[in-house]
Amino acid sequence: MSVLGQEIIKKEASQPRKKKKVPAFFKKLVKSGMIAWAIVLLIWSMAASFSDPQFLPSPLAVWQGAIDLSKDGSLFLYMWVSFLRVITGWTLGNIVAIPIGLLVGRVQVIRALFDPIINFVRFIPPLAFITLFMLWFGIGEQSKIFLIMYATFFIVVINTMTGVLAIEEDKLRSARSMGASELQIMFHVIIPASLPYIFTGAKLAMGSSFMAIVGAEMVAANEGIGYMIWNARLYFKTDWIFVGLVILGLMGFIMDRVFTQFGKIVLKRYDVVKK
Repeated sequence: MSVLGQEIIKKEASQPRKKKKVPAFFKKLVKSGMIAWAIVLLIWSMAASFSDPQFLPSPLAVWQGAIDLSKDGSLFLYMWVSFLRVITGWTLGNIVAIPIGLLVGRVQVIRALFDPIINFVRFIPPLAFITLFMLWFGIGEQSKIFLIMYATFFIVVINTMTGVLAIEEDKLRSARSMGASELQIMFHVIIPASLPYIFTGAKLAMGSSFMAIVGAEMVAANEGIGYMIWNARLYFKTDWIFVGLVILGLMGFIMDRVFTQFGKIVLKRYDVVKK
């Protein structure tokens, strides 16, 4: 090989290779999760093709079950009833839990008194209280809402308390040195610094709220997604059970995304949502 040919080869080898660009539409599909969902549906369909429909219905059978339940409007009624119960109990639970978490985290005497009680009661599952809540609050909406509040309360309290305790003492001393009162420190230092923890606690409490409402509706309800799932077993309607599971997942997913978007827009300055 000539000297010129060798130099050309060395020059080409020294130049960095250009990376192949991934198509933009493929990136969008990956980010949106469409490919992941397509894989899940494919695996589900393949598994259902080798199974008894009453054991594992196919996605098409579940879709047909959703259409059947929608014809008389019962599916939309159950969705609305469950959503209303969850959003009411979850909101009230946050309203009660956040101030208590701030107080317990801020005042050492209160924390010493109530921290053992909180860490004792929080390990009792919400479903264990269904019978008692029915006795105390009746079989109407109150017992279900209080059950969701219970499922929300301890998660938010502990996250809020953790956020308060994570604040550096130097920040509090700096605020005091500039003449800030304890009330001003609470609203201008403690609450803003604790917001990421409060936000995370509220998001985690959503999952517990859905678990609580399903259990409550299975035991004592004539409406709701939990009631629909429990009632479907009497008719061996496995497709209806899967409809309920998918609906619960969609409701939780939408609530989580709406709440996350709320954090990005309204609470942007507090950096509650990490990009």
